[in-house]
Amino acid sequence: MKKVLTILSVLTLMMTTTAAFAEPQPPKIAVVDIQKVVAASSQVKALKSSQEAKNKELAAFIKKAQADVNKQTDVKKKKSLAESYEKQLAQKREANLKEYTTKLKAADAAITAQIGKKATELGYTMVLPKSAVVYGGDDITATVLKTIK
Repeated sequence: MKKVLTILSVLTLMMTTTAAFAEPQPPKIAVVDIQKVVAASSQVKALKSSQEAKNKELAAFIKKAQADVNKQTDVKKKKSLAESYEKQLAQKREANLKEYTTKLKAADAAITAQIGKKATELGYTMVLPKSAVVYGGDDITATVLKTIK
């Protein structure tokens, strides 16, 4: 009886130590078609629309500036007015670029967070862009598209 208890104790000890040193679970990898997700994002659509409107405003400003400069007959005034409009145009472009960059970074962060949240909910440990993966990974693009607003 003592022998049986010793053998059972040894077997139990071996089973518990083996479980402790068992291989970790392999990572669960997902892939996402980033281009599709970005194209479906309402934030990105609004940003594109806003940028198109600002480009139209800049085009109208340039047209008006050219007309004003062309109306001037005095060469010095014409040159001065042209330089003034060029400075204004540069400032407007810089402001538009800065605003666009800020909003684009915010949209990128929001999309990345939504992808990460959905992947975590589904139990994935890693998400890669579909374009960077030759083979493997579960494509969760369709699932992510349902959550992207």
